[in-house]
Formats: sequence, structure tokens, C-alpha cells
Amino acid sequence: MPEAHPIKVLLVDDQPMVGETVRRMLADEPNLEFRFCPDPTSAIDVANEFKPTVILQDLVMPDIDGLQLVRYFRANSGTRDVPLVVLSSKEEPTVKAKAFALGANDYMVKLPDKLEVVARVKYHSRGFVALLERNEAYRALAETQREMAAELARAARYVQSLLPAPLTSGPVRIAWKFVPTTQLAGDMFGYHWLDPDHLALYLLDVSGHGVGSALLAVSAGNVLSANSIPGADARDPGGVVTKLNDMFQMDRQDGKYFTIWYGVYRPAERTLAYCNAGHPPSFLLSAGTIHSLEADAPAVGMMPGLPYATNTVAVAEGARLLVFSDGIMEVEQADGTMWPFSDFLDRMTAQLTTDGDLLGRHLDFVRELGGREVLADDFSMMDVRF
Repeated sequence: MPEAHPIKVLLVDDQPMVGETVRRMLADEPNLEFRFCPDPTSAIDVANEFKPTVILQDLVMPDIDGLQLVRYFRANSGTRDVPLVVLSSKEEPTVKAKAFALGANDYMVKLPDKLEVVARVKYHSRGFVALLERNEAYRALAETQREMAAELARAARYVQSLLPAPLTSGPVRIAWKFVPTTQLAGDMFGYHWLDPDHLALYLLDVSGHGVGSALLAVSAGNVLSANSIPGADARDPGGVVTKLNDMFQMDRQDGKYFTIWYGVYRPAERTLAYCNAGHPPSFLLSAGTIHSLEADAPAVGMMPGLPYATNTVAVAEGARLLVFSDGIMEVEQADGTMWPFSDFLDRMTAQLTTDGDLLGRHLDFVRELGGREVLADDFSMMDVRF
């Protein structure tokens, strides 16, 4: 038996001779404590203080009915689960049945041989100690889970604190919607003016979920927001993504990689330069035409030494750009099937030409489509108006 839980035997019997006999039977057993209670009216109080691993209880005692005491032991929170062995002077099937019905675990005709008493005491104590240890393990696990949930919640709040404020004035207006899943995930986006004529904006999505994905997303996002990529011109999307690929190879990132859409808008020229590395296509509505800014290279971290190209598209007055992660399009529907990509394209094409809160409408639509309030993946979406 583990040292943390010694065998503790409580005997409730009004006969001192029985108490002394049982004490002698158990005296040679290591890691065993014995307590004799000759007063059945104080048995509950003694048990609550002693905390036995097994209770031996006589059925015939003055002042209290033995079967009633069994009922009391089972009603008391401190002894509800403690193994209870009733002692009787003779074999009585009816009494046995009543005792078991009230919650007794075993029945002995007193007093049996020492070998039998020791064996039953050890057997029942071992099962009770296992129950105690399992309950302690469950409590420790629940506490650990609460601590982990609190840590993850703090980490999620930190990730969200890095996201930029919406742009509500100037030549470009940007609104966004970010709804994290229950797990810490790997979406990160941002935008900032590099100089008065260059606005950089990006959205990246790290593979997998959990702390590792979130850390990589934050690391890459911090590098981009600080313009601290060695040897890269932040105004050249292809050059930026090429350097990111050199910096974040998946063999140095625990096998993780990320997709990214990175663009630079030039108001004076009314052009948008961009690079898409394995990311879902962004949609640009310009002069009545919808351009799908597709990926033309693999995700960052998958192939070392790969050069990434810069693409350019014209941006008309009043143009609109949607940049998003796959959480807004890879939706498992309530019937278990995946939402078809063609349906997503049709919906986005229609939504781009409407006014109002496109982001909120689509979030509500995705939740209704999947039949769940909490999404399976991060929902990240930027609505850019030129």
C-alpha cells in the first residue's frame, strides 16, 4: 500500500474482548492503523476524525440497531464510499440481504480466522485506496486543465492585442473581423503605412493549432509590423516573402509552415502589388470587375531558397479588397459535408457588390451553415476600401 494512504481499520463493536482480539490479529501488519470504537452512538464522529479505509461493524449492539448504523454510515459524506464489513454472530441470509441492500460491502461471522480477517481488510482497503488515488488524480487533472485554459485564454488575448485598429479615415479604409476558435491557432494580420505612398497589408495562417502555431504567427507578424526583415524592401511583396521563407523554414519551426498574402498599395499610382504564398485568393472588386488574386507559389517554409514573385493589379476609385484566412471558407456543414468552394465563390462575388457589414453578415452565415456558435478554425477577414 502507498505510504500516503496507510490501511486504517475502524472496528465498531460494544464488546471490548472483540476489539482486543481484532487488534491482536492486525498488530503485526505493517503500515496499518487500528481504531476501536465501543460506543456505536459516536461511531460516525470517530470515523470522520479517523478516516478509515475499511470499517468493521457489529450488527447487534445496545442503543442502536446495527442495520440502522449501516444506513448512517452510507448517508454520511465522510464514510459514504468507505468499504463496510458487517459482523454477525451467525449466518442469517435475511440479515445479509438487508445489510447488502443498505450498502454493506461484505459480511463475516465473527470471529473468523486471523488469515481471513487480514485478507478481507487488505482487499477492501486496496480498492478504497485506489478510489482515493483516482479521485485525487482527477482533481489534479481538473486543476491542471483549469490552469491551462487560463493560460491559453491569456495567450489568445495577447494575440488579439497585436491586431491593428481599424482604419476609418484617409485614402484607404480597413475594417476587419477576427473570431478565434476555442484552440489557440495561427492566424495573424496587420497593415501599416511604410511611407506616405506605400501601405503594406498582410494576412498569414500557420499550419495546425496550439501554442506552437500561435508563437510562429506572432513571430512572423512582429517581423512584418516592425519592417525588420534583413535585406528585404518592405515595398516589394515578392522580396518580403522570399526573405520570410529563408527565415522561417519548417525544419527550424517544428515542422510548421504558413501561408501568407502580402500586398502593398500605392495611392499615387493606384496599383496594388502583392504576393500570394499558398494562401486563399484575395478578391479585388475594381471598375466592376472581380479579380481573384490567386497563389502562384507554395507556403512559406516548405521549399528553401525559393524566389517569390511580385504581381501587380490596377485599383480603380472605389475599389474593394477582401483578404481572409481559410476559416471563412472551409466550413463543415451541419450534415457533415464541406461547404463547396464554388458556393463560397458565388457568395463572395455577390457580397462584394453590396454595402453594409459584409464581415458580420458572413460570420453569422458561417455559424448558421455549420450549426455551431464556436467555429472550428479562426475566422480572420479584412475588408479594404480604396
